[in-house]
Amino acid sequence: MDTFPSAHPAPATTAAPTGNRRRVATAAALASAVEWYDYFVFGIAAALVLGDLYFPAGSPTAGVLASFATFAVGFLARPLGGIVAGHLGDKRGRKPMLVLALTLMGIATTGIGLLPTYDTIGVAAPVLLVALRVVQGVAVGAQWGGAMLLATEYAPEGRRGVYGSVVQLGVPIGVVTANSVFLLAGAFTTDSAFAAWGWRVPFVAGLFVLALAWYIHARVEETPAFREAERALAEKEKAEQPSPLRTILRGHLGTVLLAGGSFAVNTATFYILITGVLDYTTRELGMSKSAVLTVSLCVSLTQLVLIPAAAALSDRIGRIRVYASGAAGIALWAVPLFLLIDTGSLLWLAVGTFVASCFLSIMYGPQAALFAELFTPGMRYTGASLGYQIAAVLGGGLAPFVMVLLLEATGTSMAVSGYLVALSAIALVSIRILSGRAGSR
Repeated sequence: MDTFPSAHPAPATTAAPTGNRRRVATAAALASAVEWYDYFVFGIAAALVLGDLYFPAGSPTAGVLASFATFAVGFLARPLGGIVAGHLGDKRGRKPMLVLALTLMGIATTGIGLLPTYDTIGVAAPVLLVALRVVQGVAVGAQWGGAMLLATEYAPEGRRGVYGSVVQLGVPIGVVTANSVFLLAGAFTTDSAFAAWGWRVPFVAGLFVLALAWYIHARVEETPAFREAERALAEKEKAEQPSPLRTILRGHLGTVLLAGGSFAVNTATFYILITGVLDYTTRELGMSKSAVLTVSLCVSLTQLVLIPAAAALSDRIGRIRVYASGAAGIALWAVPLFLLIDTGSLLWLAVGTFVASCFLSIMYGPQAALFAELFTPGMRYTGASLGYQIAAVLGGGLAPFVMVLLLEATGTSMAVSGYLVALSAIALVSIRILSGRAGSR
C-alpha cells in the first residue's frame, strides 16, 4: 500500500551549527550550478551547431531533430543515475555520490568539447557524442538528489524550502553561465570560426569550474551530524534492512509517479524556453542568435530572486499551494507565450519568456523541499531522485524534439501551446491527488 508523508513544511531533522549549515548549503549550491552549466551547454550547442557537425543531412530540420534526439538521450539516462546514486546515497551518505556525479560530468563534458566531428571520423562521431551525452545524463541524475538533500537535511526548523531553493538556483546560474560563455565565444569569433572551434570553448571551460567544485567537495569536512547519519545508515545496512529501491517500488511507487507527473510540465516548459525557442526564433523567425541568448540570460537572472522568494512563501503557506499555482499559471500562459514569440520582436519575446519563467520559478522554488518531504530519510534520496528524473524524461528530454515535430506537422506554434496545456493538466491532477493523500489544506 502506498503511503504518503505530509507535503507541508516540516521541521528539519538535523540540528547543526549555523556555520556548518551555511558551508553545506554553499557546497550544494556550487555543485548544482557547475553540474547544470555542463548539462546546459549541450542544449545550447544542440540548437546552434551540433546538427550540422555531427548529423549531416539533406535538411536543416532533420539535423536539428537528430541533435535534439541526442539531447533527449541524456534525459533517458537520468533515472539510471538517480536509481544507482539514490540507492547508494541512502545507504552510504549523500556526499560521496555527489562527488562521483561531478567527476562523471566533468569527464563527459570535456570529452564532448574535444570530440572530432563527422567530417573527421565519420559515423564514430555521433556514436561517441551519444555515449558522452548518456554519461552526462547519469551524472546529473545522480547529482540533484545528493545536492538537494545536503541542503534540506541541514535546514533549520521552518526553513527547509529556503535551504532547498539554494540548490534549485543552480539551474538559472547554469543557464546564465552557459549563455554568457556562448555569447563571449560568438563575440570573439567569426561565424566560421565559431562553427569550427568556438562552440567547443564552453565545454572545455566546464572542466575548470568543475575542478573548483571538486576541490570544495573533497575538502569540505562533514559536519558531526552528517557523520552520525552515515553511522546510522551503516548500522541499518549491517542489520540487513530492505534496500531503499525495493522499499520504494513496493510501497511508494504511486507517490514517485505522481511526483513525476506533477513536475513534467515544469521541465518541458523550461527546456522549450532555453533550447526549443532558441532554435525556433533563429531558424524559423530569423532572429539574431546573440540577441535571443541575451534575452534568455536576462530572464534567467530574474529567477535568482523569484525561486528563493517562492520557496520562502512555501515555508509560510505550504508547498502544495505555491506549487499548484505555478502549474496553473503555465497552463494559462501557454497560448499568450507563443503569440508573443511569433511576433519576431525581441521585446515581446522577453515579455513572454519572463512571465513564463515566473510561473516556472513559483513551481521550482518549493519543489526540492516538497520532494524531500514525500519520503522518509531512509529512502529519500531514491524516492526524490526517481520522481524528479521521471519528470525530466517525460517533460524536459522530449520537449524540444516534440516542439520541432509539432511545428513541422502543423505549421503553427499553437500546437506547442497545446502540448504545454496538456502537461499542465496532468500536473494539476497529480498535485490534487498528492494533496489529498497528504491531507493538505
